[in-house]
Amino acid sequence: MVKYTILLAFIFIQSNSYAQAPQRPKLVVGIVVDQMRWDFLHRYADRYAANGGFKRMMSQGFNCENTSISYVPTYTACGHAGIYTGSVPSIHGITGNNWYDNELQEYVYCTSDSNVSQVGGTSKAGKMSPKNLLTSTICQELKLATNSRSKTVGISLKDRGSILTVGHNADAAWWYDGTTGQWITSTYYIKNVPAWVTAFNNRTLVDKYYKEGWNTLYPLPSYVQSTKDEIDSEVKSSDKGFPYNLSANVGVNYNVVTATPFGNTLTSEFAKANIENERLGEDSITDFLAISYSSPDLIGHAYGPNSIEVEDTYLRLDAELGTFLDYLDLKIGKGQYLVFLSSDHGVAHVPSFMKSNKIPAGNINTKSLVDAMNAGLNKEFSESKLVINLLNNQVILDTRLMESKSRANKNKIKDWVIQFLMKQEAVQHAFPLDDLKNTTLNDTQKKMISNGYYPKRSGHIYVIFKPQWIQGFQSGGTTHGSWNPYDARIPLLWYGWKISPGSTMREVSMSDIAPTLAALLRVQAPNGSVGNVIVEITK
Repeated sequence: MVKYTILLAFIFIQSNSYAQAPQRPKLVVGIVVDQMRWDFLHRYADRYAANGGFKRMMSQGFNCENTSISYVPTYTACGHAGIYTGSVPSIHGITGNNWYDNELQEYVYCTSDSNVSQVGGTSKAGKMSPKNLLTSTICQELKLATNSRSKTVGISLKDRGSILTVGHNADAAWWYDGTTGQWITSTYYIKNVPAWVTAFNNRTLVDKYYKEGWNTLYPLPSYVQSTKDEIDSEVKSSDKGFPYNLSANVGVNYNVVTATPFGNTLTSEFAKANIENERLGEDSITDFLAISYSSPDLIGHAYGPNSIEVEDTYLRLDAELGTFLDYLDLKIGKGQYLVFLSSDHGVAHVPSFMKSNKIPAGNINTKSLVDAMNAGLNKEFSESKLVINLLNNQVILDTRLMESKSRANKNKIKDWVIQFLMKQEAVQHAFPLDDLKNTTLNDTQKKMISNGYYPKRSGHIYVIFKPQWIQGFQSGGTTHGSWNPYDARIPLLWYGWKISPGSTMREVSMSDIAPTLAALLRVQAPNGSVGNVIVEITK
């Protein structure tokens, strides 16, 4: 009897020790700044305000100074999916913003879904869902861990920036329809627009921003970290540098705002409206708000990372984030919410800017390359269009035509394409993707290419271009997508709930973000996660 009593007491003590629910923040806010290179944290550091977002998160939060992307291509869709799944394209299946499906024999946009309908607005920008994402996200795992009591919401000007963060079982994913100036979603998530979203859209904040126009936050001569205004490397527009008069767009063009800092402001205002009206973070059940700021990407493409436009965008975003953190302090409570900030990819310098600094660079005309390959292959093998495209740094061959060839001829075709590419000034290496393991490559390059390879959604021959050689943008502007550090190194800041000030220079990966969140929240990591917990943050 004594032994039985002792056993019961032991069981009671043990069960009590595990009976308490895990401690979690009231709200998790994930912030992805589209096209933010890691060095922007330091490049403009002396101009960030003490009460702004970046300096506050760096001084009061934890900074992972050496965070990299472990796959290619370094594009928006892959980046948002990678951050929230803890995985890579070879597993989560998002191999680009667009890809060619070798089974369907057609191009696929990363979030397109013809089986759903738009909710809100009048265009066709809402036929989107996460159906192409093959794995779960950290937002989904949080909902599973709380038996769907947690609310998860994704917000971005871009559909892929909201949908691929929250995933399949989210309460909502919202994106911006530039043809109507409204926030929209699809029937995958909800059937009707809530009244509060309609009320928000009816405020027509964009017209207010247009009337203000875009001038620099500080006097133009003070932008010493940037090249002068109105240089040839920038994409030409009707306005010739600062100030940008946007008033002609009032009531007419609601898409222009996305390539101005006001796109960030619009996103922040809609994020606050979601917190207020969906009552995020109001109870003890943790909610998750995934925010992606898309405007820095659109501005960066047009003007390049060394432009006054980009510098001004980050100075304004710093103030924007500072105001948002102040709002969270008041609404949710200081120390009651957890924030992380990262990016989906970096960006290359404009080639003409690099040349002016005596650094090798160039532009690649993809269409001309494809046309030349098809002309040569037709002459050699009597097939008019063996190459479908050069997409995501990969040559896509017509698999139906290739299947009609003997193994010897298939290999001859691939060899011809490789030899042709290797003669091009811009190309550093070309090789068949199905023979990657036998290809002599730097370990970093081989790992990144392998992590990005999903056969059904990938091409057949991989092309590595020389550093600073970019596809397209012959008339100005720049892009991203390569393995190089300027595209693949990103910021990673942690702030708020249980985050102690500090930093690490240890190399961590984008794929480590989701499992680290899982560890902090005491939930299962996403089901395709290959990342590791950043232990310095959890101590």
